[in-house]
Amino acid sequence: MYRLLFLLWASFFSAQSYRFVYEYKMKPDAGKKDSVVTDYMNLDTDGKKSYFQNGVKYERDSVYNADRRYPALLKSRQYDRNLSYTVEKDYTEKTIHFYDKYKTVSIITSDNEVPKWKIENDFKKINNMNCQKAVVDYKGRQWEAWFSKEFPVSDGPYKFSGLPGLVVSVKDSENDHSFDLIQIKKISTVTSFVPKNNKQMTNSEYRKLIKNYTFTPADDIAGMNVDSKAGIMGLELKDGYVTQLDYSELKKSGNQMDALIARKLRMTNNPIEKD
Repeated sequence: MYRLLFLLWASFFSAQSYRFVYEYKMKPDAGKKDSVVTDYMNLDTDGKKSYFQNGVKYERDSVYNADRRYPALLKSRQYDRNLSYTVEKDYTEKTIHFYDKYKTVSIITSDNEVPKWKIENDFKKINNMNCQKAVVDYKGRQWEAWFSKEFPVSDGPYKFSGLPGLVVSVKDSENDHSFDLIQIKKISTVTSFVPKNNKQMTNSEYRKLIKNYTFTPADDIAGMNVDSKAGIMGLELKDGYVTQLDYSELKKSGNQMDALIARKLRMTNNPIEKD
């Protein structure tokens, strides 16, 4: 756990931009609850808008926008394919926009359903922060959150907002998804690489699309590169996701190679939002 530094937060907030880093733990397979993915998500805010996105994806997007070279992406760190989305919140307009990509189509959904929290008279310290408990039924799950009024921003990871302070920790009752604040950084500016041309969908249309998605190498792979000496296969998918797989393992699978790639790149059947 990183040390949290909160120096002169209130006086700086109105004029500075900050990054809240959350450790995100998710169980991607509903039928295998002992399988846990841990990744790190950034909540960047300037006090007017915020962007919530995967930290490694943000780094990759920064690299790609700088030189537009596919090999540079392969050298960067890996992140889970289910975490390619970006959540944009506009504090003034009170809007939430969700961005993702399906194959070659950039998608945007607008979802302004703010969680209707029940704030409880329960308090505790989390990493020396004074926090208060709140609970909510939201998007098909029961959530427990701990927020801190020490930070004058009604925001948190994913779509969680609407509390009189920053969400420090939040998890669902089944312990399938949890976010824990581990670090705060001052940043020079808030930047997100969301597409400019997007197909508008309802939230339910998007969820149905992802639920029915089946990975097919011929339809999903945009390019591949095999380094037999290093034993690595680099893959670029049409949705922009880039990853490296164990080529030796793939070779051993023989005529089941496509099925093995599909299993490694499958999407979660235990999404954060239930139907």
